[in-house]
Amino acid sequence: MRLLRYLLFLLVLICSVQALALDLDAAKSQGLLGEQPNGYLGVVTSTPAAVELASEVNKKRRQAYERIAKKHGITVNKVERIAGKKAIAKTANGEYVKTLEGQWVKK
Repeated sequence: MRLLRYLLFLLVLICSVQALALDLDAAKSQGLLGEQPNGYLGVVTSTPAAVELASEVNKKRRQAYERIAKKHGITVNKVERIAGKKAIAKTANGEYVKTLEGQWVKK
């Protein structure tokens, strides 16, 4: 449980910093980006800005996931899956999430 809280804290922190610097919240609310079960942002509507933003955020998320995995002696894949579930759970209504079947749906 402690690990899950730590992962959630880091995910919120990463998303908050990115939202301020790169306007992640606006991109998600405009339907450009969405959360995926793998813990990374996906591009819902492809624009150069959306692709760049997703790439930047995902790079930082990957670095955070690697640090968490190393610290707790678990795989990066496990951290990604946990983070994905948490990110999807906290996604606002009307924003996009990707289903396990690979379809983008509004939450």
